[in-house]
Amino acid sequence: MKAGKRVTPSGLEKYTTFVRNAASFDPSFSEIADLRGAEAIEINADEMIKAADKLDPFSADACRAFVVQTKTQAHAARMHKILRSQRNFEIFYSVADAEEWIRKQAAQSDFPKKTSCR
Repeated sequence: MKAGKRVTPSGLEKYTTFVRNAASFDPSFSEIADLRGAEAIEINADEMIKAADKLDPFSADACRAFVVQTKTQAHAARMHKILRSQRNFEIFYSVADAEEWIRKQAAQSDFPKKTSCR
């Protein structure tokens, strides 16, 4: 996922609905969320909790990598990680590092188990 200039509750809801409804989507899939293009993250604390508790289509065991470049982006990613209580969630400053981490996680898991990073 590559964020646009503004990250809003409605945009987040549209994205998660699209992902959840995709025929080929599996909640155990890995995700790289590239937030570097986001100039504004317009999500308050209650909306962040809703996103973590109700909207997020990924399982708690899915590997998640958020790519950031600003403190605001990093803060939003950390908030999501904390609210989801995910073990397989890291924050990076480059897509290459995020991809490498997901590859390493997948290599260490027991494919094709649903609880592995895929």
